[in-house]
Formats: sequence, C-alpha cells, structure tokens
Amino acid sequence: MGALYIFLGAGLGGVARYGVHVVAATWLGLGFPFGTLVVNVVGSFLMGLFAVLVAARLGDMPEARLFLMTGVLGGFTTFSAFSLDTYGLWTRGEAGLAVLYVVASVGLSIGALLAGIALARTIG
Repeated sequence: MGALYIFLGAGLGGVARYGVHVVAATWLGLGFPFGTLVVNVVGSFLMGLFAVLVAARLGDMPEARLFLMTGVLGGFTTFSAFSLDTYGLWTRGEAGLAVLYVVASVGLSIGALLAGIALARTIG
C-alpha cells in the first residue's frame, strides 16, 4: 500500500516540477537553469518543514511521510533528500562526512552525467 502513496505523490511532485520549469522559462528565459534552482531550493525548504511537521504532528501516520516526503518531494526534486541527509550528518557531529557527501554527490553526479553522455555518443 505504501507504494501507492509514493506513486500518487510522485505524480503530483513531477507535475509541480514541470510547472515550475515552464514558469521559470517563461519569466526568466533559458539562459540559466532557474527552474532547477528554484525546484531544488523550494524542495529543500519543504523537506525541512515536512521533516519536522510530519514527525511532530503525523508521527503515527507513515502514509503521510511516504506521500509527502518520498512521493511529492521525490517527484519534485531528489535534492531535498540530499539536503536532509547532509543536515543529518552535520547535526550528528559528522561535519567531515557531511562535506565529503556533498563533494562526492555533486562531483560523482557530474562525472556520471559526463560518462553517460560519452557512452551515448559512442553507441549512438
């Protein structure tokens, strides 16, 4: 049943992400990834908000967490989960691991993107 909550939330989050990209492109143009920036920042803010509110007010409702955090925010942006994971490491006193996680996540993700592009160009 949990997968259904995630599925429904992810659909809503994905549509919201698309809407932000359309509005950003219309208002601000395509010269800079404003849509992605807005989605990542707003998604991270909402992850922080939901992490506290869901735990405090809906702790006995795991369906709400699955729908809102994993589903809606997962469909909207995975950057929010990355931000929450980084915060968790930092607040547990593992600042070095938090920095390593940030650097590794960004660096490896860009590297993986470049590897995917190279592979696609090779086989395409």
